[in-house]
Amino acid sequence: MSDEPVLYAEQDHVATITFNRPEQQNTISPTMLNQLTELLLQADANREVRAIVITGTGKFFCAGLDLRGSEITNNLGKSNRQPAHLDLRNTPPTVLHSLDTPTIAALNGSAAGYGMDLALGCDIRIMADTAKLAAAFTARGVVPESGGTWILPRLIGWSKAAEIIFTGKTLTAAESEAMGLVSRVVNNNEVLATALEMGNAIAKNAPLAVQASKRMMRMGMNETFDDHVHHVFLQLLPLFQSDDFKEGMASFMEKRAPDFKGS
Repeated sequence: MSDEPVLYAEQDHVATITFNRPEQQNTISPTMLNQLTELLLQADANREVRAIVITGTGKFFCAGLDLRGSEITNNLGKSNRQPAHLDLRNTPPTVLHSLDTPTIAALNGSAAGYGMDLALGCDIRIMADTAKLAAAFTARGVVPESGGTWILPRLIGWSKAAEIIFTGKTLTAAESEAMGLVSRVVNNNEVLATALEMGNAIAKNAPLAVQASKRMMRMGMNETFDDHVHHVFLQLLPLFQSDDFKEGMASFMEKRAPDFKGS
């Protein structure tokens, strides 16, 4: 296997992004943050990619950020000045949230801090039965900086999210599944295969319709029902003109598997 800290592969319309620092528990350096952003945008822009799987090598999915030697840690305690402006438009959490391509976190091992936020930012989570989710933020004197305070209450409600974040709780795979934080818990040797199988199932459907469905779900989180129904109808109009719609109707009438091209 390559010694690159982030690996990228494509097969059968599914892109796989793998954190490859097992000796460092797949903690993410500033350089890796940039790589992750670039690879997510690359996969989303590729019409051949219909699903994205994010996973790790070794026993950890991602144990958080590795900021050793970074400007942030070098300046700790040196100044009380705060940055006048933060441009977060091209950081992994905002990029991940805005992708139209479905994302799957294959939690081969535990996810802590930033790794937990990253997993929660994916659309679907497959978790190893030995893995854990560790919300260690407040125990380190910080907040869930990468979307956790926005995502977690929407996934499991305010009270449970408050309990997890305020206490810095660590959740087992069974607890995560019971709360609805993950779609499925499987043996740790089956995590990636299960995630790829789900990615392949997504890839068999009309990609334009899948992407539009994801956009509508994302928009619906902040819309009234009436506004949302209106936007859904506007999304339907171009889909009705697509070749994939014609193929979907033809394959249904002819009782055969569809062959979608994403056009």
